[in-house]
Amino acid sequence: MSRFSWLFRPLACLASGALLSLAFAPANLGPVVWVALLPMLAVLWTVEGRRAGWKGFGLGWLAGFVFFALNLKWLNTVSWVGAIVLPAYLALFFGAFGAFAASWGKGMRSGRVFAHAAVWAGLEWLRGWLLTGFGWNGLGVALHGATWLAQAADLFGVTGLSGAVMAVNVLTASALWKFFSNKKVPWREAAAVAAALAVLSVYGAIRLATLGKGEAVTLRALLVQINAPQEAARWLWEPEQIHMAYEDETAKALDGLRAKGIAPDWVLWPESALAGRLLRMADGSWAMWQENLDTVDRARGKDAFTLMMGLTELEGEAVGDEGFAQKEKGKAWNSLVVMPSRGELRTFRKHHLVFFGETIPLVEQIPLLKKIYEQQAGVEYGGSFTPGESLDPLPVDAHGTTVGVIPSICFEDTVGRLERKFVRPGPQVIVNVTNDGWFKESEAAEQHFHNAIFRAIELRRPMIRCANTGVSAAVSPTGATLAKIADESGSHFTNGSVLAEVPVPLRPAFSLYALVGDWPVIGLGLAGLALGFATRKRR
Repeated sequence: MSRFSWLFRPLACLASGALLSLAFAPANLGPVVWVALLPMLAVLWTVEGRRAGWKGFGLGWLAGFVFFALNLKWLNTVSWVGAIVLPAYLALFFGAFGAFAASWGKGMRSGRVFAHAAVWAGLEWLRGWLLTGFGWNGLGVALHGATWLAQAADLFGVTGLSGAVMAVNVLTASALWKFFSNKKVPWREAAAVAAALAVLSVYGAIRLATLGKGEAVTLRALLVQINAPQEAARWLWEPEQIHMAYEDETAKALDGLRAKGIAPDWVLWPESALAGRLLRMADGSWAMWQENLDTVDRARGKDAFTLMMGLTELEGEAVGDEGFAQKEKGKAWNSLVVMPSRGELRTFRKHHLVFFGETIPLVEQIPLLKKIYEQQAGVEYGGSFTPGESLDPLPVDAHGTTVGVIPSICFEDTVGRLERKFVRPGPQVIVNVTNDGWFKESEAAEQHFHNAIFRAIELRRPMIRCANTGVSAAVSPTGATLAKIADESGSHFTNGSVLAEVPVPLRPAFSLYALVGDWPVIGLGLAGLALGFATRKRR
């Protein structure tokens, strides 16, 4: 192989990246994830020379770039620059793994499986944390369709599952290496693969059989989706069209429910649902654009439900005796607004802001960044949102029971380390409002949903999601879809509504992940590095 290694090794890494992309939407060939990394591992273990680490880095980066370029090609709908730059950046974490596998991890006799799996999981965690993080489509997410295998995410999170997937890849690669190089049947490796899959399956079967047995309250949530078109950040409908669409779709759904004698507890509209803003004064009082209030009143009619929706919240101040206005140079938040039929309006302000979508670091110091945003987004840059600070769940009534809402906006439902901070004793439900319309009818919305499912499993709390366009659905604490908006062909790119009847446990369990978070994965990653370094010195 040495004669053609300059060509064979890059091709093998290209193959791994391409194969791995098939495990996620739109292909959704989940089982591929168990073998996708075999070509990359095989060539990384054959790298030789004093610069083996750097060569491994380059090969790993190549596999990562191919994977993310294919997996995130939907970024082209917003920014061709982002579709190149983001995969190039994310591939650095594949490169770091390649450097480890080709140097410290190469030739390990004992501890190889643990070290490779732990380092990979640690790097996935780092990818989801560094520079606010983008942990999109880790290896474990490919198990979204294998419910019995996905349940172990409640232990060390979905990154822990990624470590298990990498362990199986390493065992399989070692078995094939042993068979083809020594002509020996790799009984030990085959048994280890079978044992790993059996442990995941048995654990999953136990969790599926035991969860949901306690007392619960049934929450009725009406999800409304209007599928309003947009071009990047620019809406293609006028504000009046958007407001009327929510009024009409909600009224139609409520009429149908009344005919069945059903009343929803909650009605959900998505992120940035209405054009008008919410003003919040320093004393906590609020004011809202009259167009918003009129739309809410017409949609609500005489029904006594709690309305939740996403709005832009602005820092306001009193003007004159009774007037209000946006404060000059005041703050702006991307907020989830809770409006009960009676009682106090409450908001949750988004924490995890999206780079170049909701915030642009150093934009004042580097004006070029503002021009790039405006060129790519198609709208004038209006300033960055301010990140929220509260980590308190929002108490919302449902059937006379106070349910704690674990709030999330947009991609926050892919950030497990944030969502777990809202977990409390008592009945809780994860609520996400999002707008994936930026990415048109691409696989972005489906990928987003598959990543979000793991928050319900990790925290063992049901989830409700409402999108302008994307996937509006309800998910059980085991990751099963309870209800979903789709047209006759099964497409989620449609307008419509669905009543989700969600059992909310009154005394839900606390998962290990909710209690300890990512610290075990961080510790295991460091331990894998230490083991590789120690065995390297002995070799």
